[in-house]
Amino acid sequence: MDQFDPQAYGPVFAPLVAIDRRRSLGAGTPNPADRAALEKLSADAAFAHLQAEFGKRQPIDGDIAACCVSGVWLLHDYLDESHEISQGIDTPEGSFWHAIMHRREGDFSNSKYWLRRVGRHPVFDAIGQRAAELAAVRGAEQAAKKLISGGAWDAFAFVDLCEAAERDQSTEGELCRDIQQAEWELLFDHCYRAAIDM
Repeated sequence: MDQFDPQAYGPVFAPLVAIDRRRSLGAGTPNPADRAALEKLSADAAFAHLQAEFGKRQPIDGDIAACCVSGVWLLHDYLDESHEISQGIDTPEGSFWHAIMHRREGDFSNSKYWLRRVGRHPVFDAIGQRAAELAAVRGAEQAAKKLISGGAWDAFAFVDLCEAAERDQSTEGELCRDIQQAEWELLFDHCYRAAIDM
C-alpha cells in the first residue's frame, strides 16, 4: 500500500475513514456526532457494494470483515465498542486490534498479552519499513533501532515506546503517533483485502 485512499474501501467505510487518522496515543476523545453513523456500521452493510463490483454477496471472511468494523470504532476513539468486537474474534487480526485498543487505553501489559496471540503478523514488515521511514524524517534513528530489531518490526518495543511517551519519559511521542497511524492504515487495509479475498 503506497498511500491510504479512503475511497478504496467502499462507500460505507470511505467517509468513516476519511478523517484525521493520526490519533492520540491514549484513549482520545470520541466525537458524539460520529456515533450515529458508527452505530449503523456492520460488516454486511460495509461490504454490500461487493455485489455490484465483484458479484459477491458477502465478504469471504466474516471475522476479518468484523475486524474492519472494530478498527473503525477504534479510529473514532470508541475503545469500548472496538473492544467488544475484537475480543470476540479469535484470529491474529482480532488479537491485533485488541492489542492496539489495550495499548491506547494504557493497559500495556494486556496489550503485550494480545500481541503474543498475534504471532508474526504479515503486516509487521510493512509497519517496520514505514516506521524506519518516519523515524528518518523525524531524525529519530535511535528510536527506530529499538523498534526494528534484526531487521524485523518489534511490536512489543513499540508498546514500550508508546508507554514511555504517554508517561512523559520519551521525546518520541510524535513519532509514536506517526507510526500508530501507519499501523492502523496497514492493518485496516490488510483486513479489508483479506475479507474480500484480494
